[in-house]
This record gives sequence, C-alpha cells and structure tokens, in this order.
Amino acid sequence: MDYVMRSVRAEEWPLARQLRLDALQDPAAPVAFLDSYEAAVARPDAFWQDRTAAAAEGGDVRQFVAESPEGEWVGTVTVLIERPEDDVRFGEPAEVNQGHLVGVFVRPEARGAGVADALFRVAVDWAWSLSAPRLERVRLYVHEDNPRAAAFYRRFGFVPSGQRMAVPVQGPGDRRAWELEYVIERG
Repeated sequence: MDYVMRSVRAEEWPLARQLRLDALQDPAAPVAFLDSYEAAVARPDAFWQDRTAAAAEGGDVRQFVAESPEGEWVGTVTVLIERPEDDVRFGEPAEVNQGHLVGVFVRPEARGAGVADALFRVAVDWAWSLSAPRLERVRLYVHEDNPRAAAFYRRFGFVPSGQRMAVPVQGPGDRRAWELEYVIERG
C-alpha cells in the first residue's frame, strides 16, 4: 500500500470540505453520519476553515487522512478527546478520559486496500500516545444497520460495550434506530 497517513493541515480546508461532502454522498451516509450533504454544503467557508484548523492543531481533536501517491485524499478519521468534565457531544458522558473516533470514510475505489486499517492504526496510536490527558479507552458508535462497518471495527479490536444511543428520527414514519458503542480499552 502506497498511501500516506497523516494529520490534516489548516490550509487544506478545501480538501477537507470536499472529502466530507463526498462522504455525505456515499450510499452508506444515512447510517454512517449524523449530518447531511444538504446541511454541509450550505456551511460557509469560515466553518470549514475553523474546523480544519482545529483538527490540524490536535488539541482536543485530530483529523487524519489517507493520501494516495498522486496526492488524492482517499480516506479520513477524526479523533475527539473526551473528559468526564466535558459537555457530552454524543453518547454517554465519559467516565474516564477517552478518544472518540468519528467521521470515518474511505472512498469506494480505495476500500479493501488496507486504508481503513492504516487510518485506524494511526488514529488509535495517536490517542494512546497522549500523556495529558492520558486516555483509558477509545470508542466509536456504529449504526445498527451498518454491519459492514461493525465487522471492520470488531476485526480491528473494538468490542461492543452494551451502550446504545437512539438516532434522531428524521421524519414521520421513520422507525427508531440505534447507534451502538464499540470500545478498545487501554491494555
């Protein structure tokens, strides 16, 4: 595999924006993201600039991308740092310092080439490398109707915690669905 895994840089916000928009147009997007293409495309450039700068600096968030030999971004994952005293972004409040993986996406043409494994390795290794705060676990949520992603997470070493969160119902007639929490504990 000739892909490079690295952190985004603040000035790369147009690439980060485009990768997110592409992810939101993927057929799996309705069960993979709590965002919509329509909402994301309407956000101003300043939103994407701020978001990418925050993810590049790596304080409480770090975005990693997989870059092809030709310079194309083919995948991404973001790590959010969560502490017990923080406001809850999604899911149950943190009982310990933890990383939360979000925004996982690999372009269809790069799937099956080890990109997701490499992105997860760099993201989880970065989470474990932190000393302040020292993280005790890394978690993520997966929609109950996304078995392909769940199988990958289990293969990588994540295990279901038993926690689940209701997905907001989008419209009349939509059934209640669940996001299931998966975790890796510090060994």
